Amino acid sequence: MDKVVRMSSGKGVVIFSKSSCCMSYAVQVLFQDIGIHPTIHEIDKDPECREIEKALMRLGCPTPVPAIFVGGKLIGSTNEVMSLHLSGSLVPMVKPFQANLC
Repeated sequence: MDKVVRMSSGKGVVIFSKSSCCMSYAVQVLFQDIGIHPTIHEIDKDPECREIEKALMRLGCPTPVPAIFVGGKLIGSTNEVMSLHLSGSLVPMVKPFQANLC
């Protein structure tokens, strides 16, 4: 779990993804469309993939990928991010990190 915390902190928006996951891709495109360039960790390319998946689920993510962190805090997966976006809450949440990510 320490590795996940380390990988997700210190950056504005971090997405844990798998290269073959279409939902991860959709979330990445959403952030790019609103002007955010998130840090992407494709865990299927990490030798500790299984441990990272388990840690993400222990942190409270309903599915291992995509797992989205903003400011080091777990926001959730696709459903949570889309709900925030549709309610108008996502852009204000990530706006402080735009300068650091563009």
